[in-house]
Amino acid sequence: MAVFRSGLLVLTTPLTALVPRLLPILTSAARLVNHTLYVHLQPGMTLGGPTQPQASPLQATFEVLDFITHLYTGADLHRNLDIRILLTNIQTKSTFLPVLSSVQNLAHPPEVVLTDFQTLDGSQYNPVKQQLERYATSCYSCCPQLSSVLLYPDYGTDELSSESQNATSSSTIRPATVLGRSPKQPVRGYHRGAVGGTFDRLHNAHKVLLSVACVLAQERLVVGVADKDLLKSKVLPELLQPYAERVEHLNEFLVDVKPSLTFDIVPLLDPYGPAGSDPTLEFLVISEETYRGGMAVNRFRLENGMEELTLYQIQLLKDQSHSESEEDKVSSSSFRQRMLGNLLKPPNQPEVPRGLYVIGLTGISGSGKSSIAKRLKNLGAYVIDTDTLGHRAYAPGGPAYQPVVEAFGPDILHKDSTINRKVLGSRVFGNKKLLKILTDIVWPVIAKLAREEMDLALSKGKALCVIDAAMLLEAGWQNMVHEVWTIIIPESEAIQRIIERDGLSEAAAHSRLQNQMTGQQLVEQSHVVLSTMWEPRVTQRQVEKAWNLLQKRIHQAH
Repeated sequence: MAVFRSGLLVLTTPLTALVPRLLPILTSAARLVNHTLYVHLQPGMTLGGPTQPQASPLQATFEVLDFITHLYTGADLHRNLDIRILLTNIQTKSTFLPVLSSVQNLAHPPEVVLTDFQTLDGSQYNPVKQQLERYATSCYSCCPQLSSVLLYPDYGTDELSSESQNATSSSTIRPATVLGRSPKQPVRGYHRGAVGGTFDRLHNAHKVLLSVACVLAQERLVVGVADKDLLKSKVLPELLQPYAERVEHLNEFLVDVKPSLTFDIVPLLDPYGPAGSDPTLEFLVISEETYRGGMAVNRFRLENGMEELTLYQIQLLKDQSHSESEEDKVSSSSFRQRMLGNLLKPPNQPEVPRGLYVIGLTGISGSGKSSIAKRLKNLGAYVIDTDTLGHRAYAPGGPAYQPVVEAFGPDILHKDSTINRKVLGSRVFGNKKLLKILTDIVWPVIAKLAREEMDLALSKGKALCVIDAAMLLEAGWQNMVHEVWTIIIPESEAIQRIIERDGLSEAAAHSRLQNQMTGQQLVEQSHVVLSTMWEPRVTQRQVEKAWNLLQKRIHQAH
């Protein structure tokens, strides 16, 4: 059967009966759609009857909100799919309006419409499929050549997993009050509300948070997106999507799921954000881990003469496939950790000896670059240490010795005529003009020596070479490597390592980092990123993953 890039799944089974069957239904849908799957809830709708069904409002209850969470939880098993539950027909009691009076445009017009609706004999019954296609095109902008598939009996009716059967066992959304609530209890609608987060690589836990906020809001939703200082404490902040990219993905999702709302997407620069300052807001959607932040927002509002916000707390989605160094919830930080070792952009095509593949290994001081180089050497790489090449270049009779002495004078020499690199370093430190004179002499010499080492590696039968160079990018040596691999760690950890390793003061360690490219700047020019901030065995797994993926790339290139 054909596989489609985008699809629309129309769910017609009553929610209570549907929840236990969600996983098999989503699995069936995932066999047919490989990019974007829209979900439209119309429980109780009959296809194949005497009249063409029309979209009708679905009362927003806590059962509906819980169902949205269950669906996105199930969707996490199919991370290749961008699943979006459409909310236009889900309405709070106070705002019942005609549903879909005009056809709603979607960012990815569906090429196929699917349904869980069961025909009596389980066949692909044409009148049912025709009604399904007419229903889909009356609600949403679909591709002109729309296909249709009845998923039943593919998703089956028996042998449900225990995980599926327990799906309704707990409620996932609640107002943050001591009052209980029943699944059938209608959800109150509000004119304006807020939700906030980092929203990096928009995932299913984000979608639950945003969807609940969209159901509650009737006019305007303020979405705060963490930026600048609020990003510093994040895990692997260098791998965060840029603010503009996060906003772009967020806006597309929100406009798709509820286009009738006005969305104000704003940068979140302090813990309170608009929720702490906008007197027109009425509610705030938070997660379990940001509940205290929500309470702090309300205290801040009261102190400034504003009414408290009604807080809606969402339970965290559990990540069933997290590793030991990852969080047990669905989170962007886990996704960023999974990027470590992956190829982030296509390799360069450098002028290097034929038959040799060259990696440039770099990172800020204290990042653990040398330990990664040793691990790569143990896996079979030929490692070229540019520090060693630098010592050769500076040695009496070395290619950089005479030019450096002529440029900086004989007072940089020890009594044995070797260059005193500490004296030379103090001479150029903080002086950009003198530093450039030195690097203009030394960097081309080291590059020439590195190319000689490449020839030597090839003569020894090595096909993969690693250039270990702290100043790889500053020196412009990326033009002689296929891939730049960067090691990143938090600056605070780097400072601690420099203090312990080199005996420097904290100020001196900080000053050293200030004179280097930042981890963020390095990552922007990198093909592969690794981190040594976890236990050695985690680092080893990262390196082995990166190495194995590299071997596949080299094999495919040949």
